[in-house]
Amino acid sequence: MEKKEVLELKRRLKKESCTISKLAGCYVNAAKEKVCMFQEDFLSLEEEEFFKYLEIANKTLSGTVGNNLIQLSFPNEEEMEGGAQHSLLGLKNSKLEVPEVNEAFFDSVIKSYDYVGNYLILLFYDVYDVPTKTTDNMKLDESEEVYDYILCAVCPVKLTKAALGYREEENRIAPRIRDWAVDAPDSGFLFPAFSDRSTDIHNVMMYTKNTKDPHKEFWENGLGCASKFTSTEKKNAFEHMIVNAVGPENEELEDIIADVNQNISDFIDSVKEVRGDKEPVVLNKKDVEEILSDAGLSDQKAEHVAKTYEEFFPAEELPLADEVLDTKVIKNNEIRQEKNALKEQVVTLTQKLEQAGVINENGENVDVILRVSEKKAEEIHTTVIDGQKCIVIPMEEDEYATINGEVKDLD
Repeated sequence: MEKKEVLELKRRLKKESCTISKLAGCYVNAAKEKVCMFQEDFLSLEEEEFFKYLEIANKTLSGTVGNNLIQLSFPNEEEMEGGAQHSLLGLKNSKLEVPEVNEAFFDSVIKSYDYVGNYLILLFYDVYDVPTKTTDNMKLDESEEVYDYILCAVCPVKLTKAALGYREEENRIAPRIRDWAVDAPDSGFLFPAFSDRSTDIHNVMMYTKNTKDPHKEFWENGLGCASKFTSTEKKNAFEHMIVNAVGPENEELEDIIADVNQNISDFIDSVKEVRGDKEPVVLNKKDVEEILSDAGLSDQKAEHVAKTYEEFFPAEELPLADEVLDTKVIKNNEIRQEKNALKEQVVTLTQKLEQAGVINENGENVDVILRVSEKKAEEIHTTVIDGQKCIVIPMEEDEYATINGEVKDLD
């Protein structure tokens, strides 16, 4: 699935276009016990419930493809009877109308989902008559195929914060009654995937809110899929390789990381200039080695990082250059360079002012500036006149003084 397929489904999750027919849920406590289970006709829900559940469904299809949304494939064994994909097909085909099938799925989630605390498992069932599109992406009225799917969301349920509130029946301010509130989804999935605007039972689109530490135990044990790295994990892993090679205490580490990211950005631009913007730019071992060498790493260190990079990322999972590029580092580096340029300008200006005598070496303003020959400087002395300290400059009859650019008559 690509971004356009995700957006096509999301556009339907609005009140005026929503066709979700069934909702099923299971509330699980911290002891992994099923507290309650329910089934509802989605379109018959009260308005407030309808919108809250629809918001959760929307969140489960939100974020960046490749980071928050990861497409995983089922191994062949999981597509056989008793496998995870086979069970999901049974769940989808039941349209969430069979309580025993729903409960079996909830049990599989509880068994595989590693979470400390209460949470709510939600299932949505929807049918989408996929409209035919012309080559210029203009929609036609007739349906191309019927895509029916389930959307799963796993939401933490947290105790509301202690606070004061108005108790109307007692007409006083008192502690609010704390209850358990359903939070935004932490994990979820779409099955089957909607690949090339068509049903794809061999893949599932996973959702994770936390891209640094997703629930891969659920991906692997609950759905039987081999997990993948999120873009955030790839970026962090790559930076960690550089830090290990350079040394965390190295004073030049920040500059090196900034240079590496700038080189990656330049690499992306150069490749796209040749090949065009449509094809993704993959970063292989050779590219990494050249980028690091250009950033000032020794050949030995650049080669070591490139080798670690190759070992860490399988050939079929090589990161895109955009995935390891840290745009924040690029932005911070631009700001840092601007600050350094300003500092250099200040230093240069200060030196010029010192040379001109406008300020002294301590940066203090100088109110009186004298420009005289060395011979005349030897004659200058100070004295006190009427209690005021004065500078005395002996002047001959043919000598004159210029004060603030104006020639003064000394007669």
